[in-house]
Amino acid sequence: MKNYIRSINLKNLKTLTKKPVAPRHMDMESERGAQSKQDLINDSNRGLGCCGWIIVIISAIFSILVFPVSIFISIKIVKEYERAVIFRLGRITARKAKGPGIFFVIPCTDSFIKVDLRTVSFDIPPQEILTKDSVTVSVDGVVYFRVSNPILSVANVSNADYSTRLLAQTTLRNVLGTKNLSEVLSDRESISHSMQATLDQATDSWGIKVERVEIKDVKLPQQLQRAMAAEAEAAREARAKVIAAEGEMNASRALKEASLVIAESPSALQLRYLQTLNTIAAEKNSTIIFPLPMDLISHFMNKK
Repeated sequence: MKNYIRSINLKNLKTLTKKPVAPRHMDMESERGAQSKQDLINDSNRGLGCCGWIIVIISAIFSILVFPVSIFISIKIVKEYERAVIFRLGRITARKAKGPGIFFVIPCTDSFIKVDLRTVSFDIPPQEILTKDSVTVSVDGVVYFRVSNPILSVANVSNADYSTRLLAQTTLRNVLGTKNLSEVLSDRESISHSMQATLDQATDSWGIKVERVEIKDVKLPQQLQRAMAAEAEAAREARAKVIAAEGEMNASRALKEASLVIAESPSALQLRYLQTLNTIAAEKNSTIIFPLPMDLISHFMNKK
């Protein structure tokens, strides 16, 4: 009985001391990402094989034998803003592109592709987009990008320029489809930054760096333009009426204060009469107004 209990305890200890096995699906994405980044490096480190080296040696010997002719074929030049990706028997020869300056290729076995590293800009054609509040607008833009990794731009995508153009069009539709019309008209800067981040993340595996995205123009339907113009005009008229009412209120307060001052001093009203007469006479009018003395007016006012 004791031996049976001891064996059960030993089994429990073994099960407790076992290390937990991490699920494999959690590491699948990280393994795939690391593998995709190391594919080109592994291909460059991988040998050409016996037949490959034989062909390369034969081509090199043949180039040496016909050196005066092959020198013009073997020497290549790339400019400061260009890089050359060299393929030897279909494989990329190095981890880094050649250039700028002079480099050599072996005839019959080597081929190369020139890649331009300068910033390239292209226009996004006008896109008919349905906004979040169900308004159809036509939006166009411009994208600035450059090649950051020549090897990835050649090996991972067939046409990096054309693929980036198509991706920019779809990204513009996707981003603006989540915005209201007011946000599209007033918040273009945040839309540009959002598109730049999305494009840069998508084109990173292609060796493309998106530097800037700008929204050029937003065209609204004619009916919507008229409705917005009428709304803006009504808002301006309402503000004008409010301003006019505030002016009348301030003027009435000023007149009330002036009447109180004139009531305290009767001679002030006569001076006001004389000032008004001077203003009328200065305008060359044929009618002359003589103000009545204040004493006569006050006599009739007392009788009332």
